[in-house]
Amino acid sequence: MRPYLETARRVIRTEANGLAALEAALADGLADPFVAAMRLILDATGRVVVSGMGKSGHVGRKIAATFASTGTPAQFVHPAEASHGDLGMVTRGDVVLVLSNSGETPEIADIVAHTRRFEIPLIGVAGREGSTLLRQADVALLLPQAAEACGTGIVPTTSTTMTLALGDALAVALMEHRRFTPEHFRNFHPGGKLGARLARVADLMHADMPLVAEDAPMAEALLTISAKGFGVTGVVDSDGALVGIITDGDLRRHMDGLLTHNAAEVMTRAPRTIASAALAEAALAQMQDRKITCLFAVDDGRPQGILHIHDCLRAGMV
Repeated sequence: MRPYLETARRVIRTEANGLAALEAALADGLADPFVAAMRLILDATGRVVVSGMGKSGHVGRKIAATFASTGTPAQFVHPAEASHGDLGMVTRGDVVLVLSNSGETPEIADIVAHTRRFEIPLIGVAGREGSTLLRQADVALLLPQAAEACGTGIVPTTSTTMTLALGDALAVALMEHRRFTPEHFRNFHPGGKLGARLARVADLMHADMPLVAEDAPMAEALLTISAKGFGVTGVVDSDGALVGIITDGDLRRHMDGLLTHNAAEVMTRAPRTIASAALAEAALAQMQDRKITCLFAVDDGRPQGILHIHDCLRAGMV
């Protein structure tokens, strides 16, 4: 098995060297074209249309998806399909990003010609200086020379890794420029574990809360705890502000003569709370840290809902 491991390490080392060369290029000859590409995308009123054939196409799909999920509207258009009607997807106001390691891929000719005919800005990414794609492009992003990891130079490996990294660099630079926040990110990722992690407390909390007044007898508080099923009840003052919470621990501490007390005498004052607009992940972290099962969502002192740790579990946050 040793030769296999040596091959794997050589492949990763070769591709890492390519990424290092790309980073160095961004501090030198690739710096101005990169900034120019950023400007074209930021000034666009339409979408970033990404296109590429073969392995470049697979990379292009990922780049388009990353753009779209981080605040830069984008779509992938297959160059061969573009030649059979899909050029209608590419219109004035768009920016076209075409990927081709050789810069001479025949299938990209029509989409490149379309951009020239209708004066649609074209960003070309290629590894061959002076290639047709880079000569035709408004902004030419020339990948640095780097050996492919296959050893023969014919299998796209290092070149596709560099192209993917360059696409990520553009996407993240655009994201940071636009001050793209976790809340924005959540809007594009409502499903799955990522969507759950970015959910707000207000998305998961229960508005039907267990609440009693400060002067409520403990018999009423016990009925409220049992009826709502959260194992706790909040205690509010005459203005409706949350001033305390009654938990199982409070009940045990006042077991002797419990029913002779009112809620204010048994409750724990100044309970842990969280804002309804906070990320549910922050609420989960607080519950796990404090070893509690519930948090009241409170805005301006008034309870808005209650979140149970099971709500976070059901949402797939853990």
